Amino acid sequence: MKVAVVGSGVIGASWTTLFLRYGHEVVATDPAPGAEDRLRAAVTGDQTLLTFTADVEEAVADAGFVQENGPERPELKDGLFAALDAAAPPETVLASSSSGLLPSRIQQACGAHPERVLVGHPFNPPHLIPLVEVVPGERTGEPAVEAAMAFYRSLGRKPIRLRQELPGHVANRLQAALWREAYSLVDRGAATVSDIDTAIAHGPGLRWALLGPFLNQHLSGGAGGIAHVLEHLGPPMEEWWADLGAPSLTPELAHRITDQVAEELAGTGVESLVAERDALLTHLIEAKNRTEHL
Repeated sequence: MKVAVVGSGVIGASWTTLFLRYGHEVVATDPAPGAEDRLRAAVTGDQTLLTFTADVEEAVADAGFVQENGPERPELKDGLFAALDAAAPPETVLASSSSGLLPSRIQQACGAHPERVLVGHPFNPPHLIPLVEVVPGERTGEPAVEAAMAFYRSLGRKPIRLRQELPGHVANRLQAALWREAYSLVDRGAATVSDIDTAIAHGPGLRWALLGPFLNQHLSGGAGGIAHVLEHLGPPMEEWWADLGAPSLTPELAHRITDQVAEELAGTGVESLVAERDALLTHLIEAKNRTEHL
């Protein structure tokens, strides 16, 4: 299949790497000067199937799937999706990687075929992290949703379909809930940035990398499972919920967080940290793929 990658920045380059890995012909487009050189420098793997054009209409003219990765600005998306809708084949899904804009807002610009517009939000970097959140808008047709789910599965991804449009979709909202309490704990002086990172990375984060919150809770209940957990730990959990913080991101708190992150890094280069993270992610995902249930 020919896949059009519209916007070839960090996310677009990662999608391109994934599409090429699975043998798809990729046509990338981006109006920024030097975009092709930056894309080719960022993409790993065989690039013989990769072409580039600055003309967005040309890029999508005969594409079987379009993955859009433009800036999160509604007015820019309006013009871009109007062009995509006019130029792409009528049956081609137009998927946006947007993490913040709702698909019903995006598809307003598509006067011809809004039924094929949806959000296909990856988790960065898309060529490593399997999650893709598929979010239909008010006018999205079922065939487009099914086609997107099938396409992402064919790439080894783990797509989920949202039943409601929500700001931040699902995964970012769950992250935001954790960040909210983490920032509150630092604001209260209850724990440092390093303490919190250690608590998650060497505690529940290890289990969360294997199973989601509900199945982890189910397993912690022994033979009684989650029913036992909710019966015996439900009331204390509600007390914890009531005590969770609601911090304001004041300049003082932002400075405290920034300073403590610098202290935690203590000279560790970000590039080496990213390289180690991505290498371990690759090993973990490969190991999970060899299991029956994980």
